[in-house]
Amino acid sequence: MDLKNKRVLVVGLGKSGLAAARFLKERGARVTVSDARPATLIAELPSLVEQGIAVEAGSHGLLTFRRQDLIVVSPGVPMSTPELRQVRAMGVPVIGELELGWRFLKGNVVAITGSNGKTTTTTLVGEILKAAGSPTLVGGNIGRPVTEMVAESVELSQSQSQGKEADGSDSLRNDKQKGKDDSNDHERQVWSVLEVSSFQLETIDSFAPRIAAVLNITPDHLDRHGTFDNYAAAKRRITEFQTTENFLVLNAEDEPTKLVASRTKAQIYWFSAKRQVKRGAFVHGDGIYFRRSEGAQPEPILPLAEIALAGAHNVENVLAAVAMAMLAEVPAVIVRRAVAAFKAVEHRLEFVRELDGVRYFNDSKATNVDATVKAVESFAGGIYLILGGKDKDSDYATMATLLRERVKTVITVGTAAEKIARQLAGVVKIEGADTLERAVTWARANALAGDTVLLAPACASFDQFENYEHRGRVFKALVVAL
Repeated sequence: MDLKNKRVLVVGLGKSGLAAARFLKERGARVTVSDARPATLIAELPSLVEQGIAVEAGSHGLLTFRRQDLIVVSPGVPMSTPELRQVRAMGVPVIGELELGWRFLKGNVVAITGSNGKTTTTTLVGEILKAAGSPTLVGGNIGRPVTEMVAESVELSQSQSQGKEADGSDSLRNDKQKGKDDSNDHERQVWSVLEVSSFQLETIDSFAPRIAAVLNITPDHLDRHGTFDNYAAAKRRITEFQTTENFLVLNAEDEPTKLVASRTKAQIYWFSAKRQVKRGAFVHGDGIYFRRSEGAQPEPILPLAEIALAGAHNVENVLAAVAMAMLAEVPAVIVRRAVAAFKAVEHRLEFVRELDGVRYFNDSKATNVDATVKAVESFAGGIYLILGGKDKDSDYATMATLLRERVKTVITVGTAAEKIARQLAGVVKIEGADTLERAVTWARANALAGDTVLLAPACASFDQFENYEHRGRVFKALVVAL
């Protein structure tokens, strides 16, 4: 993709938008950035101007959009934005930061999407590949934007090529489209493991990971996508450009995810915690197994008892990671060792502390109802559950039966508090706290030894926090200070 002297507009100056703008400028593009926020709220504005990047702030100008050879849109900016709709109708190409970075990444790409479990699974796959000796980068919707990973992927790829030339080995090809592999030379492959969201997948037009996975599809982001069907369609796009040389890992127990199988050219592998599958990873007895081909003898990978992560949903995350690692030709003994060593990711059922017999857990990443259900199911009962934040057009009443069985009190915070209280009225005791600080203080005063205080909000964080990480860090600081 030749960017030199091309007029490129970056829309939205979030983390990925800033990364895209700098990436484009480094490659000789004539870059403009447009953000609807006032200039006074854009802390990076001076540095962008110093780099020769033009900045439009406070609103989006239609003429600015029309005068471009390419538009790169940040995930937080809806494609329904009027200016984007108009220029797309005029034929101006519009892609996202994921698509831009993908076109320049070197090596092999693993991409993971799903309503829940993406971050844990992405991080675990990265740890397994690192344990196998592979140069591995992890990012996308977590950590580093894809465009920030490009330079290191190029450097690592060149380093591996020089190493092969030095010892005369040319058996390995780092070709993300053809996906050729050599299990005897695994440590020389460069891997980029990406968590990808529905927002990012809306703006791809060639993205074809060597290994893709859809963990599950449950209602989320309906405030953005409008309907569940639209949301599911965005998730399915992860396999839209895959070929028969690529792999797709799917959840055999999730109906919306199973439908993806009819829309792919990739080789399909399954994972299931409930039954054996023809190809893929599954639970049998007290262990996890992997079957490489239909009719083949399954290979034992590890006992369930060695999984350090809490919750049945994390068994599914491990199964998906095992399937992807085995497709990447990581030896089973290394997969087992890496899974056994893997601990909870920050903000995902993260144990914070125990105080006077009460345990506190941070699951700030539970930003939808299904994630909260999985978190609550991880405990037998005695839960003080902190719910709330920015509503995503969710139906909290679907949790009624589970909350009645396991939760002592729901403590509501944020702008969604009134809706949550209304939908769960008569189901469970509800205490309105408004802020996280008040919620933690109330829980401290009322929880008894043996109880659990769980932050699993079922909402976005943007009403009171920068993101779910910020919310989780504040919660942990409040708990530690008790």
